[in-house]
Amino acid sequence: MIDLKKIFSRITTIYILIILVVVLIIGWVAYLQFFTGEKDKEKDIRIAYCEQKIEPHRGDVLSHKGKVLATSIPYYKLYMDCTVADKDTFRKHIDALSRKLSGFFKDKPARWYKKYITTARKEGKRYKPIGNRVVDYSELMEIKKFPILKLSTYKGGLIIESTSKRDNPYGSLAYRTIGFINTLGTGVGIEGSCDYYLRGKPGSRIVQKILGGTIPINNGEKVKPEDGYDIRTTIDIGIQEAAEKALKEQLVLSDQIEGATAIVMDVKTGAVRAIANMKKTRSGNYDESYNYAIGQAGEPGSVFKLATLTCLLEDGYVTLDTPIDGGKGVFEYGRHKFTDHGGGYGMMDVKTALAKSSNVAYAKLAVTYYASDPQKYCDRIQSMKIGEKMHLDIKGEATSTIYNPGDPMWSMSTLPSMAIGYSVLLTPMQILTFYNAIANGGIMMRPYFIESYEKNGKVVKEFPPQEVSGSICSRKTAETDIKALRGVVEHGTGRALDDERYHIAGKTGTARVAFGGKIGYELNGRRKYQATFCGLYPSEHPRFSSIVVFYSAPLLGNFYGAQWAAPVFKKIADFIYSTHPEWEKPLDGKGKSPEDLPSVSGGIAGKNREAMSGVPAGKLTGLIKGIPDNSWVKFVNDSSNIKIKKYDIKADSLTDVTGMGIKDAIFLLENQGCKVRFSGYGRVTAQNPAPGTEVRKNMMVNLTLSNDED
Repeated sequence: MIDLKKIFSRITTIYILIILVVVLIIGWVAYLQFFTGEKDKEKDIRIAYCEQKIEPHRGDVLSHKGKVLATSIPYYKLYMDCTVADKDTFRKHIDALSRKLSGFFKDKPARWYKKYITTARKEGKRYKPIGNRVVDYSELMEIKKFPILKLSTYKGGLIIESTSKRDNPYGSLAYRTIGFINTLGTGVGIEGSCDYYLRGKPGSRIVQKILGGTIPINNGEKVKPEDGYDIRTTIDIGIQEAAEKALKEQLVLSDQIEGATAIVMDVKTGAVRAIANMKKTRSGNYDESYNYAIGQAGEPGSVFKLATLTCLLEDGYVTLDTPIDGGKGVFEYGRHKFTDHGGGYGMMDVKTALAKSSNVAYAKLAVTYYASDPQKYCDRIQSMKIGEKMHLDIKGEATSTIYNPGDPMWSMSTLPSMAIGYSVLLTPMQILTFYNAIANGGIMMRPYFIESYEKNGKVVKEFPPQEVSGSICSRKTAETDIKALRGVVEHGTGRALDDERYHIAGKTGTARVAFGGKIGYELNGRRKYQATFCGLYPSEHPRFSSIVVFYSAPLLGNFYGAQWAAPVFKKIADFIYSTHPEWEKPLDGKGKSPEDLPSVSGGIAGKNREAMSGVPAGKLTGLIKGIPDNSWVKFVNDSSNIKIKKYDIKADSLTDVTGMGIKDAIFLLENQGCKVRFSGYGRVTAQNPAPGTEVRKNMMVNLTLSNDED
């Protein structure tokens, strides 16, 4: 009879023995892998290997002229397999290696490195970090010459892990436009919108798993990575730097500015040559944390009057000579009161009304010609593509708002409000795109930031300029608009920008900014403003268009486009003029003509000699060469000559500082013991008390600089 109990007992015993053997095998493998200095590499490779992704090189972001704006710089993390060097090699060279590592990283003494590596070798450690930081390529090449490490991976033990860091060679210049990819993989700017093309396609390779990491197998690649494309942008580094510098210089003049933006566009193509944004941080500094240029839609104010003028011209209702009555500066319509600064302008023509930026005149014009059919005005505005989404190359484009009759927000006063730049929301980029179309003879160009994708210096895909569905107005209307804009600079609110070297045509604009909700435009007596200057240059044959916008904090006083935005616009235009010598008028062989004589602020004679060096001696009334360098002089254009007049400076009477720049004026007055308060910008045009007044210690002197409102 079969003894089932014995059979079951034997089977159980065999089963337990099998389990014990399996456990012993697993334990032995683990011991060899993790707790010994086993050097049989082929055996290790058979035990554990895997496929590892190889990151491709991310493409560069380039400027219009090919300068690198953003690039990936390779860096390397270093590890050491302390077990691979043979005994003799290790014994002979460990001291030298320790000294080299200590001298290179300067973090630990040589004896520390010797103990660190020797202990790791005894413990069979095969993946020990070396140094206190990552190294760049040139440093890696130096380390590869160190004792022991200069041998191959399997003889010297040097293990290299490649990583990369995005670097912007020009620092913060155009940082928001270039953009970045954050740790979550979300991007902004060109880095974000072109991430797919920049990042390329990863490859892969076989690596050996070891304690704490992996080792490439003969550095062999299974699939080669495909590097990303380089992106050539439209940005001109010189213009970009000039725009950012001009913004920063203006921002430091007041702590009541929340932000600002400046854009420069190529008229014929729509290429964006510069785009700068500055937003005030909690610490009181400014950075490019917000893209006002494309993301901030607000009521544009008087710069929108050009759109109203274009409608009136296209519909044949007016010419620049059409009369309009500005009255006493007040016009009531639809329970809303429209006013002009400083009282009424009376009878004037349409061109003068734009130059003076008369709200009353343009509100009246809209009511006179469109009140019976306001939809016609709205249709004309929309047909000119104002505020239309342009699907820009970078993300964040805000949506414009242009109301139509029948909309819930439409009221009787909406039409005249739109005519002067209220009841409509536009971004600075949308405003500039319209002005650029006027500069381009009525042909609107899509703003763009990317010119091409490139690989190894060769263009793979090109992005040519794009027209936006036909002309927005006739060439004749566009030319008439430019004449009106030129009048603003010659005789109106933009007079401070007038320059005899080249001609600017443009428009100032000041708009109140709503606080939001039901608060409206005023809170506790304070108001916020959007101050703008938008224009083109040179006006005869426009090459560039620009817009500058400043956003104020809540203020008790006023904040004007001519005061804040116009000076920045002028500095940018001056830079472009100075770097485009083809704009300069040719000389007639007899020196400069009267209209080309420079306009120079009063100041120290020595500092003004260089500025006057190009003026023929016959054109100067007064011998500048005979005036001492430390003398204070003023230069006055008189007919075809420049008069030189010495300032009469006395210790006991107030100096005449009219014609000077504000820095020189303050210097002189404070040296006389006075305190100075000033308003406006440009040169000193008036002072109070009057020149010659007896000086008293700490007396207050009020200076007025050339300044036009709106």
